[in-house]
Amino acid sequence: MHDIINGLAQHAAYFLEAVAIVIILVGSIRALVPYVSRCMFSRQCLGEFTATRIRLGHALSLGLEFLIGADILKSAVSPSWQDLGRLAAIVAIRSAINFMLIWELKETDTGKQMQNEKDDADRASQ
Repeated sequence: MHDIINGLAQHAAYFLEAVAIVIILVGSIRALVPYVSRCMFSRQCLGEFTATRIRLGHALSLGLEFLIGADILKSAVSPSWQDLGRLAAIVAIRSAINFMLIWELKETDTGKQMQNEKDDADRASQ
């Protein structure tokens, strides 16, 4: 019975890793294609650069969440102290990266909103 549960947890972890790979890959392509198509022949890419960072950041954040879930599943069935230490380190590092990524996304989004409000105010005053 223990072997069945262990095998199931391992397969579920592999599935979550595959989902994370697909999310990151598709998110990267969805972020890169508009950036390249709009900035290939234009010198004013700052707005698109910010939008690309936001698109890519969301995909990376979601992918990291799935990878953390996969790591937890891998260590779920009778872990040793070494497995738990490794899991704690991996989760801490990935969580810290995800926290900084989300913080950066919020800062970028806030800055973008403030710029849009300023642009709207400038247009209204003209």
